[in-house]
Amino acid sequence: MDRLAFTSAVAINEQRTARQMSTNELANASTPGFKRSFEAAMRGVKAQGAGFESRSQPQSFTTDYINLKPGTPMSTGRDLDVSLNSTAVMGVTAPDGQLAFTRRGDLRVNARGALENGSGHLVRGQGGAGITLPPGLTITINSDGAIYGVDPAQPGAARPVLVGNLLMRDAGQTPLERREDGLFQVSGKPGGTDIPAGTALPSLTPRSLEGSNVNPLEVMVKLMDQSRSFEQQVNMIKESKTIDESGASMMKPS
Repeated sequence: MDRLAFTSAVAINEQRTARQMSTNELANASTPGFKRSFEAAMRGVKAQGAGFESRSQPQSFTTDYINLKPGTPMSTGRDLDVSLNSTAVMGVTAPDGQLAFTRRGDLRVNARGALENGSGHLVRGQGGAGITLPPGLTITINSDGAIYGVDPAQPGAARPVLVGNLLMRDAGQTPLERREDGLFQVSGKPGGTDIPAGTALPSLTPRSLEGSNVNPLEVMVKLMDQSRSFEQQVNMIKESKTIDESGASMMKPS
């Protein structure tokens, strides 16, 4: 019976990874541009160590590839809001200074005049440097990522002036993984690696935001299934304890 209790205890410990993934997805169900990435499953492996030669134990294994399935588009009417189309991603500067990518498009201008997104990551231009917007301009962003500014104080018909281009890449043929800071990077490559240019031209939808591609109902069902599995494993441990005690009492001298 100790083998049964051992296996159940290990399964409970390994299932925590799947529960953490599910709760993380549920917590980000309303985060603009959030993408699902983690998937977890269980497999049996041979236990190592003295006394474990004939035993197998469950072990969780995970995959971490960003699911770029588009979320629900939301029209905001705000000039600096952008929703990246299809499998496009936007280049930003990570906290460690490296190039990273995101789908979060709630852009804003910080106190230093630099363009950043809602997470505080500086947005990069096509040349790789940050984008600084002159004060006082009315900003518009085109579908190709070009940023134009118009001086409302200029007399007559003011002409839009190009002030920058968003660094956008198409990741349809490039697998991405999540960094520790929540941004994306090229899977299996060193941090800061750029996405190779492909045949597809990345584009965006101005004045809108992309919602998370997490399905809250699906995640809730997954959490319920994980809860039932946890209860089942606990009951297995209790039953093995009861059977052991019954067997011990049968061997006691009357």
